[in-house]
Amino acid sequence: MSENQGLLHLDELRALARRDEIDTVLVVFTDLYGRFMGKRFDADFFLESAARDGTHCCNYLLTVDMEMEPVPGYELANWELGYGDFHMVPDLSTLRRVTWLEKTALVICDLEDDKAHSPVAEAPRSLLRRQLEAASSAGYDIFAASELEYYIFEDTYREAHEKAYADLRPAGWYIEDYHMLQGTRVEKLNQAVRRNLKRSGIPVENSKGEWGLGQHELNIRYAEALDMADRHGIYKQCFKEIAEELEMSVTFMAKYDDNQAGSSCHIHLSLWENSRNAFDGENELGPVRCSDIFRWFLGGWIAHAPDMMVFYAPTTNSYRRYKAGSWAPTQLAWSHDNRTAGFRVVGSGKSLRIECRLPGADCNPYLVYAAAIASGLDGIYKQIEPPPHFEGDVYQAKDLPAVPANLAEATELFEKSSFAREAFGDSVVDHYTRFFRTEEAARDTTDNLWDRKRYFERI
Repeated sequence: MSENQGLLHLDELRALARRDEIDTVLVVFTDLYGRFMGKRFDADFFLESAARDGTHCCNYLLTVDMEMEPVPGYELANWELGYGDFHMVPDLSTLRRVTWLEKTALVICDLEDDKAHSPVAEAPRSLLRRQLEAASSAGYDIFAASELEYYIFEDTYREAHEKAYADLRPAGWYIEDYHMLQGTRVEKLNQAVRRNLKRSGIPVENSKGEWGLGQHELNIRYAEALDMADRHGIYKQCFKEIAEELEMSVTFMAKYDDNQAGSSCHIHLSLWENSRNAFDGENELGPVRCSDIFRWFLGGWIAHAPDMMVFYAPTTNSYRRYKAGSWAPTQLAWSHDNRTAGFRVVGSGKSLRIECRLPGADCNPYLVYAAAIASGLDGIYKQIEPPPHFEGDVYQAKDLPAVPANLAEATELFEKSSFAREAFGDSVVDHYTRFFRTEEAARDTTDNLWDRKRYFERI
């Protein structure tokens, strides 16, 4: 089956609208939390107007908190400036059916300043585009994949809310990592998601049970990094909406329950140059045969990881994952095919790639990939050497650099980072510093139930 199944050209959308097979187009962008924001267009009006001219939205959407309250202190948008508009510009290469919704298509937008029509630097998709442009200028294409984990519950979202997210019923009652019987019990959800993603232009590899009670993972096929980030966002939207229809719920919280495994978003990256994997080579780096490009990219990625942690772990809940023996990394090291390391090198030859195990399932994919690519490219430019290859249990290696302990610590590292300011610009760093400080300040308890009330459905 073609990978292009479900993707649409405007002429195809026009024909489908004429036959009344599609009557609605979701016009969306991703906010700082990774949530889809946007409008539902009548398909005919989209074709007449928005497909060509775009549409508008209030620029407060990149300055609100989880509760949609405008937050003071942003330069981008505030009461003094009157909260004007962004221009939403459809990226028509993302136009596709969303087959789990009746007669519906979707297109992802880039954000532009409504007056100057220049990209909004603070928008997550803009951050990733900027890094991909830098990679392209250096002669590289970036391919990526997200391994995204989630918990499934037999409670609906409304029921979970009314129970204050306590005493929820997981869709599983024993550890089910790779367990086929437990997987069958929730196949009505996972199969529906696999089927609809595939029919909507997002090729699927597989799904499987994970370690926690009711925890699963569904993997979609790797792609160019911007396309992968788009797929990641649609994947989450698809899961939540199908769960809603089936009277179930899923959460992408990093640590739903302190007594259960956290949910990660392991990301895989490789660089390609002239249609060959630029990581492939004959140099020996520990047990890995690789190129200098691989070595320096890995070195930069690891070196800048502390400064970029706010993008890998963006919520107060994120930092609950980082516990010894939890399958989440607690120290910064790299190793070959070793799941205790934050950076796990896998594959060989044309399949050689780096898996970063730092991000949680609550991450914004555009920000994660932007941080990883910026770090790795800086490693290439400055020929940053990685630390020595680590063998053994990283959890027991107390002399290695530790992952930041909380969001406050990570935010301070980000704000003071000369690398972050060089890579993204002062306005972006200042904007996200304000965002993460607001998120940290909102937390008024150490109780995980507070985390659930804030993040269970909306992250």
